[in-house]
Amino acid sequence: MKERLLTGDRVTGKLHLGHYIGSLKNRVTLQDQYDSFVFLADIQALTTHFEQPDLIRSHAHEIMLDYLAAGINPEHTTLYIQSMIPEIAELTILFSMFVTVNSLRHNPTVKAESKSGSLDEMYYGFLGYPVSQAADITICKATLIPVGEDQLPHLELTRRIVRRFNELYRPIFTEPQALLGESPRLIGTDGEAKMSKSLGNAIHLDSSTEEIRQRIKRAKTDPARIHAHDPGHPDICPIYSYHLAFASVAAAAEIREGCQNGTMGCVACKGQITNVLEQLISPMREQRALYAAKPKLIHDILMSGTERVRGIAQETMKEVRDAMSLNYF
Repeated sequence: MKERLLTGDRVTGKLHLGHYIGSLKNRVTLQDQYDSFVFLADIQALTTHFEQPDLIRSHAHEIMLDYLAAGINPEHTTLYIQSMIPEIAELTILFSMFVTVNSLRHNPTVKAESKSGSLDEMYYGFLGYPVSQAADITICKATLIPVGEDQLPHLELTRRIVRRFNELYRPIFTEPQALLGESPRLIGTDGEAKMSKSLGNAIHLDSSTEEIRQRIKRAKTDPARIHAHDPGHPDICPIYSYHLAFASVAAAAEIREGCQNGTMGCVACKGQITNVLEQLISPMREQRALYAAKPKLIHDILMSGTERVRGIAQETMKEVRDAMSLNYF
């Protein structure tokens, strides 16, 4: 049997190039090698968007279109909605009985959030979402989790929870392993932070030709380069990072040489990456339009995937209840 791979996205908005190069492209490649599970993390989206549940519903549809347009194949990947698997919530509660608050406070995301406010003001759901992540992974017995290096501490907490459960009760879970990605984090068009939905510095996967052109036109470049013929510094230029991520190796090398020698200006450089991104996104736009015209197909794909995971989750929870002597009847 193929190893089971699991990943997902918080349902907080449409996907962008950062998602594509960071995880989505890799998922498309891996779906033929593994028993792949990809879920819409709507419950985890509520940790920060609990006042906007209607938005989460619409975002789920948009993300599904992004998945399918990018090449996720529902015949090779099980797609499902987190909140429609109630066993995840049950397992989260059981895990939380032996996870200390101190271990959650040391989570890198929680630590970063607490710098801007008091831990006393942090919502319970946000503090405890790593426990929910552990339940997401273990409910379907996933053994491989694609992550970036910054996410390794999150996965390590899951591994500790699995070890603790197996020690306390019975070894029914396997410690999940990280499948480290090699793609760099994509800088946003503002040149200041990683590409992000919330910062408004992203190029979305459904961008029109004109939207791509305008985003790149306004994007920051090498701040030390004043004139077109000045020698440039590609390593600090966000636009060059896009060439590295999306253009061919030969094309990126040519851009680098032209930039450093001052024989290629920023306008020409931006023009080339605009063409590269249009070639990447244009087929996605076409596929997206085809799926957008078939809402029942989207519904059926999600229902089929959710039903499969629900069956797996019920079997897992039977094992959990037996191990914890919670099988009263």
